[in-house]
Amino acid sequence: MSIMIACQQVQQYYGAEHVLTNVTFEIHSGHKVGLIGMNGAGKTTLFRILSGQDKPFQGEVHIQKGARVGYLQQMPVYAPDITILEVLQESFIHLTQLQERMEQLSIQMSDEHLGEEQMQRILQQYGEALDTFERGGGYEMSARIDRIANGLGIPAEHYDRSFEGLSGGEKTKVGLATLLLTDPDVLLLDEPTNHLDMDAVVWLEQFISQSTATVVVISHDRYFLDKVVHQILELEDGEATTYPMSYSAYRDEKQRRLVRQFEDYKDQQKEIKRIKESIKRLIEWGNRSNPPNPSFHRKAASMQKALDRMEKVKRPIMDRAQIELDLRQKDRSGDRVLVLDRVNKRYGDKVLLNQASALLRYGENAAIIGGNGAGKTTLLRMILQQESIDAGTLSLGSRAEVGYLAQEAAPPDLGETVLQWFKLAAKMEEGEARGQLAKFLFYGSDVFKKVSGLSGGEWSRLRLAILMHERPNLLILDEPTNHLDISAREALEEALEEFPGTILTVSHDRYFINRIAGQIWSLDGGVLSVNLGNYEDWREWQEKKINNFLVSNHEIKTLSKKDNRNSQISKVIESIESMDKKDQIEEYILKLESELLEIKQKFLLEYYQNEKELLEIKIRESEIENKLEQYYENWMGL
Repeated sequence: MSIMIACQQVQQYYGAEHVLTNVTFEIHSGHKVGLIGMNGAGKTTLFRILSGQDKPFQGEVHIQKGARVGYLQQMPVYAPDITILEVLQESFIHLTQLQERMEQLSIQMSDEHLGEEQMQRILQQYGEALDTFERGGGYEMSARIDRIANGLGIPAEHYDRSFEGLSGGEKTKVGLATLLLTDPDVLLLDEPTNHLDMDAVVWLEQFISQSTATVVVISHDRYFLDKVVHQILELEDGEATTYPMSYSAYRDEKQRRLVRQFEDYKDQQKEIKRIKESIKRLIEWGNRSNPPNPSFHRKAASMQKALDRMEKVKRPIMDRAQIELDLRQKDRSGDRVLVLDRVNKRYGDKVLLNQASALLRYGENAAIIGGNGAGKTTLLRMILQQESIDAGTLSLGSRAEVGYLAQEAAPPDLGETVLQWFKLAAKMEEGEARGQLAKFLFYGSDVFKKVSGLSGGEWSRLRLAILMHERPNLLILDEPTNHLDISAREALEEALEEFPGTILTVSHDRYFINRIAGQIWSLDGGVLSVNLGNYEDWREWQEKKINNFLVSNHEIKTLSKKDNRNSQISKVIESIESMDKKDQIEEYILKLESELLEIKQKFLLEYYQNEKELLEIKIRESEIENKLEQYYENWMGL
């Protein structure tokens, strides 16, 4: 298999900081690689080099000749009135231009005053444009846009929305869809699962797995990495280390390599010590000889040269600094911590909760999951009494002390430093505040950083420091792993596992949910379903439910042939029959589309020698297009 990407001794600075000191690796064509490392390790810096946006300070970078590299770092600026569909279509700009050209030529051909020579020339131009359009996948363009946009959670009914009016997360989602539509040879994805709900993440996993492109993905989503990549590239201390395996296998292998490296380091240090002592003795013997014996000095010099040439084993860092999160509670709450009894909530015509009931007892951990816009954060806000319910009852139990971690991407711009903000929030003296902040990796001058200038990960760590200080017995967490690197996520998970109180969290981090949750609260179409177990248990339950539904449908369809008197069964049969009708319509559509394609392919000089024949075929083309339009409407109505 050919090498798609090769880096040799790449170095790069970020300002005055030497971020990449010696990065060497190879990636073969078609491989799926996870690029990992702590925040600030240089992952995005490396992406900018691979995409050609930056040149390395030193070293060589080779991308296979002719390979197209796709990288979404930030969205380009579009005209204020451009729609989502127009942004997506920009991936096919050459095809849309051809389509417009063909429409113009088609209009010209309908001019009855055209001479035969002009008609022939236009027909030839149309045929050439059509051939290029078809070879470029023009007739699949709309289907590809729908497939990728729908997979990422961008419904067709939103196509006409202004791109400018979208949120940052929605814009990023559209940008990701646009990138996938360009179908590059090398795909560089920087945290692609951000802003995607679980269904969209599962779709993206399948898309990447089936893609023939070489994919390098920066991600802290460990579940996603395990599903998608077969090679891990870790950036640490400015260097790159390759592990040809999944993420879970990498964790064990890295530990083995560290232990082995430490043993090699100790053995080498013993050898170095022995050689240095021998050199020292030889010099002493040479000096003690009377007269001095130069052979001892030559031997010592030879040994020193060998020592200098020796490739030194680096002392591995066995325990790297990570946040010290120790979650404790001041007092125990009552047994019934949170009760929802037939709760209703709607926004306009959209029902978020319909007769929702659930109970969370002391010491239980629940994760709320659901699609974007399902109402997960709204449910948390109602529990916190930041929003009202429409009907039903929602209550916190006795002695429940809430610690809330909101989903805030950006810190406030109040001009405060980290130390000032923490001292005020925690009501703590400077010395004690510095000690607490150090537990969350704010050392030395870090405490004088402006809060408004913190990265997403730093802001999350600072808010976790406050949460630890408050010592609540009920933790309500909204996407707590957002912006945290893998090391910080693991520290958070360990702290939550030791926490004696109650936890309710919204999260799309499946690895985190598997480790923390004992219940899954799933929100879908206003229905709140409660299932015991973690994410894997819930997924298994979902698969069983779908399989049971399919089996049930098959049995009902068989039963209907014998007895169609039961009204409830009749409704299901009606639905199944409409599916059969839908299949029939799809067959008609395929036949008509095939005939239409044949007509368009024959719009060339050699097929039509006179205007009468051309007019007849144009009439047939119009009839087919009208029929297709009717069938499309019927199909959508089923």
